Amino acid sequence: MSRRLRILVVEDEEAIRTGLIDVLVFHGYDVDSADTGPLGLDKALTGKFDLVLLDIMLPGMDGYEICNRIRAEDRNQPIIMLTAKTSDEEIVQGLKLGADDYVPKPFSIQQLVLRIEAVLRRSQAGQQQARTLNIGDVEVDTENLSGTNGAEDITFTKREIEVLGYLAQNSERPVSREELLSKVWGYARGLDIETRTVDIHIAKLRRKIEVDPREPVRLITVRGAGYRLVTGN
Repeated sequence: MSRRLRILVVEDEEAIRTGLIDVLVFHGYDVDSADTGPLGLDKALTGKFDLVLLDIMLPGMDGYEICNRIRAEDRNQPIIMLTAKTSDEEIVQGLKLGADDYVPKPFSIQQLVLRIEAVLRRSQAGQQQARTLNIGDVEVDTENLSGTNGAEDITFTKREIEVLGYLAQNSERPVSREELLSKVWGYARGLDIETRTVDIHIAKLRRKIEVDPREPVRLITVRGAGYRLVTGN
């Protein structure tokens, strides 16, 4: 018998925390929880969880700091952030620290479960990809989540590497936002999910691999079709 996947819920609002635990247990997960930032961080670093469901506004330590501390120890730990903050700047901060996805409050339980399943599916699949990607004069080490852009060193999140890897595999054509959500994030095609995750990841990648992110020549937008990675010089 396969083991039950373990999820840590870090949420200080008791009603939300209890509701999430009940829903996740109903869906077959083994669930632990924490109601403060320091306790959540301690459990996340010692409990070997398959996914951490992390609120941002927490007593003692906020979700951004917890995410940052987790990533310093484990670059591959799946993390979904729960946030009542929906401005681009705040969402970018969480994703920049390495969160795999974010879910804005208030959220639909059905969509939350689907997004949890998608992140877990991607994590369990461990999609194979080339060890090195060359994008013009940018060289990316996909295994170590690092690279160089000329003389400049670059660090990537696991998700950024997955996006680049998929775009590189399909560099002969534009890839739609919906296809990226399906193939990289693992969401079912046609699922009506409200998320700007793809757009934010593209913007972050452009800041790392483009000479001028405002005038991209490596990761370009093809109007009405999606994004295309130009791997040649």
